[in-house]
Amino acid sequence: MKGVSIVIPAYNEIRTLPGLLEVIQKLNWKELGVEHEVIIVDDGSTDGTRDFLKQKEKDFRVIFHEKNSGKGAAVQTGVKAATKDFVIIQDADLEYDPNEYKYLLTPLLKGVADVVYGSRFIGSHPRRIMFFYHYLGNKFLTFLTNIVANLNLTDMETGYKAFRREVIQSVKLTERDFRFEPEVTIKLAKQNYKFYEVGISYYGRSYEEGKKIRWTDGVKAIGAILKHGFLE
Repeated sequence: MKGVSIVIPAYNEIRTLPGLLEVIQKLNWKELGVEHEVIIVDDGSTDGTRDFLKQKEKDFRVIFHEKNSGKGAAVQTGVKAATKDFVIIQDADLEYDPNEYKYLLTPLLKGVADVVYGSRFIGSHPRRIMFFYHYLGNKFLTFLTNIVANLNLTDMETGYKAFRREVIQSVKLTERDFRFEPEVTIKLAKQNYKFYEVGISYYGRSYEEGKKIRWTDGVKAIGAILKHGFLE
């Protein structure tokens, strides 16, 4: 039976991480047709997440960063530790529903995809309506990435990305923050891996509810697109 490694980068997510892990544990993995492992990378949390995870080390694989290093760094740590056939990146909040792993896994299990992105902008799944300028920024960054990577993605910045393990582990990733998103997309596209996109739900958070990405991350992402698209 094939298997999937769920990699969860977590920084100060005590309000949502316990609920997320409960949802993952309740999934019908036999029905999904895969075995699984959950790898949680605590990225120097200070809000109680770290203490909570110390109590969960018997149930999950937990890796602790001594200081906050960024989402990209946490993802890199989790990906290196993955052992199953496929890898799904799962944010530690509840913006994305683990019940939709089936959509991400289907193209991988069929053997037609190397990389699967869950798009918030296609399909009929529910999507919380949030900030116009976030939407505009996302579209602009996706557009730029598509130009340099020669893709036609609708949602490059999605928090749901899935890969064949040997594919994601073959790429040397260097970006330690949210610049990870365009970096991994461009580097995989340059190696001509097969991309698929599937529609997913999106239960977005406001800043008051814990959303972390800022407009400055968008500016940094533009630099990353130019760097990985033209200078490497």
